[in-house]
Amino acid sequence: MDDSGDSGRPQPGAGGTAPSTDPDNGKPKRPVEPGGGLLMGRPFGVPVYVAPSWFVVAALITWVFGGQLDRVLPELGGARYLVALFFAIAFYASVLVHELAHTVAALRYKLPVRRIQLQFFGGVSEIEKETETPGREFVLAFVGPLLSLVLGGVFYGAMQLVEPGTVPGVLLAGLMISNLIVAAFNLLPGLPLDGGRMLRAVVWKITGKPMSGTVAAAWVGRGLAVTVLVGLPLLTHTGTLGGTPQDIGGVETVMDALLAAILAGIIWTGAGNSLRMARLREHLPDLRARTLTRRAVPVESATPLSEALRRANEAGARALVVVDGQGHPQGVVREAAIVGVPEHRRPWVAVSGLAQDLTDGMRIPAELTGEALLDRLKATPATEYLVVEETGEIYGVLSTADVERAFVKAMARPGA
Repeated sequence: MDDSGDSGRPQPGAGGTAPSTDPDNGKPKRPVEPGGGLLMGRPFGVPVYVAPSWFVVAALITWVFGGQLDRVLPELGGARYLVALFFAIAFYASVLVHELAHTVAALRYKLPVRRIQLQFFGGVSEIEKETETPGREFVLAFVGPLLSLVLGGVFYGAMQLVEPGTVPGVLLAGLMISNLIVAAFNLLPGLPLDGGRMLRAVVWKITGKPMSGTVAAAWVGRGLAVTVLVGLPLLTHTGTLGGTPQDIGGVETVMDALLAAILAGIIWTGAGNSLRMARLREHLPDLRARTLTRRAVPVESATPLSEALRRANEAGARALVVVDGQGHPQGVVREAAIVGVPEHRRPWVAVSGLAQDLTDGMRIPAELTGEALLDRLKATPATEYLVVEETGEIYGVLSTADVERAFVKAMARPGA
């Protein structure tokens, strides 16, 4: 199953370590993300991971396909499982081609791709930004199933060159059918499937509102989830998929129901996540560094905390910036550190001992908004940031706590 999308957008207040610097261009490198799985390579500069769940599915495919080979090619004996394992690997190589199609299209549109991950029931291309037009969204979604259809055709053509009933013939037939199934499944018109993104693009084009497209495609996706949950076991037991009707009961019934539940759960969860991410983007413009910034007063490093707080109260400020003798900012006094100093000790504690030294990443332009603001905060995790004007003049201090509160407030508004 494919779930290409921008599920990996940064969340407000997200943690992590400060990135290192890329020696090639001097830009911050993205921190290594845990939970990606086994790194297999970096085609087009995008890391490809194999999740631990893939090995479970590969073992299951090997077992099931090996059993089928025993009926078709009984002379293989135990070697049939080696052939089945090769099929599992080749199938997921086809899934990788499917995901690379999304990745190449995204890079063509200058959309950053965080990673590709092969996992349970397929793969996911984590595209970090939304396309700018419904036409691009449609193309980005369609190229994956298109490549799966092309692969199905390639395997069909290769079948004509080999003897049927042989190992190559059976493998090619299996890969042809599996790629056609992948294409057909992903063309179903509901999020998070590619067909859902295509439906979203169509509704977006008609209404002019990307959110309307997301809502429509997500609810269709939820309908698909219910249909899979109820319909897949019924199709199996009525013989539509299996060839002959089966009695309800036994291990096969349990396996069918479990498979349907897993597929339905993945689709339902993906549709819900798509809705949440769309609502997040809808309210990102509400996050503005200038409006969220606290007014700050500059104080020199030796200033007692009590005196610094007195000056802040007189000025109506809620933050302190440590400056040198020429007024250049050197650090931001942490709010948590202030709270931790008892009132009777504040005349004897210098603000320098409570300040966090400024790094380049902690200097935030006052005009930053939305995704750009969240990306900047995630790149250099801190509790407070110095907000500056284009001229370099101190505007104030931005607290991540204020950003989180503003984000939650925006998301809780009616219609969110």
